[in-house]
Amino acid sequence: MPPIADSALLEALLPVAVAAGREAHAVYLRGCPVEQKADRTPVTEADRAAEAIILAHLAQLAPHIPVVAEESCAAGHIPAVEQTFFLVDPLDGTKEFIARRGEFTVNIALIRAGAPVLGVVYAPVGGTVYAGEVAAARAFRYAQPATGGAAGPREPLRVRAVPAAGLTAVVSRSHATPQTEQYLRGYLVRERISVGSSLKFCLVASGEADLYPRLGPTMEWDTAAGHAVLLAAGGQVLAAGGGPLRYGKPDFRNTFFVAAGPLAVVPLAA
Repeated sequence: MPPIADSALLEALLPVAVAAGREAHAVYLRGCPVEQKADRTPVTEADRAAEAIILAHLAQLAPHIPVVAEESCAAGHIPAVEQTFFLVDPLDGTKEFIARRGEFTVNIALIRAGAPVLGVVYAPVGGTVYAGEVAAARAFRYAQPATGGAAGPREPLRVRAVPAAGLTAVVSRSHATPQTEQYLRGYLVRERISVGSSLKFCLVASGEADLYPRLGPTMEWDTAAGHAVLLAAGGQVLAAGGGPLRYGKPDFRNTFFVAAGPLAVVPLAA
């Protein structure tokens, strides 16, 4: 099978994320037991079912591209990766899923040479798909109910200019840290939004927020899809030291980072 162009691959990934999200949403509605992985993080039937759907589709769409997926990695199935690979988080925001706050997403990203180039984020409870193709500077969202029905029209996404009255900062609902609060003191923050999962990236990409600092642990599959959407919408994601957040690290762990629109970002200490 010849390689598929990025624009066509992004279009093919959209229904994959929706199919996985619909399965996760069905489990969300009926409820399920919560288990604990070896690293003491929670996992549910929804995580595993959504990942199985994504892996099956990616094997058909791009069998030549390795897939690094959260639950497979937790089970010890970690592929060797080089320049190009997928990062998959089948259910980002498991704690929000368990707490029934609805702020969970399905994340699929394509990485090339350490940078995210494509990303799809689907929020089943909100019924919204976010997508980005970085090289084409093409980011958009559309309504797609998890309970079925046709997709809504696509709305282009673009980061907004820095508001003179002060910034809107998004922070993690379940992973706030004292370091985050200290970092935000370096800005004029008018409003804060607490939300789970990669929706934080999407709020900056859509111009509903300006700044998302993450001074706490994350894995690459947590961030890659939202990172791609934000880059495609004209934003930035900077790691500690001020360089771009990179992917394909040996343990797939991120450094602290700051995601923002066209803001003069206060660099994090390396």
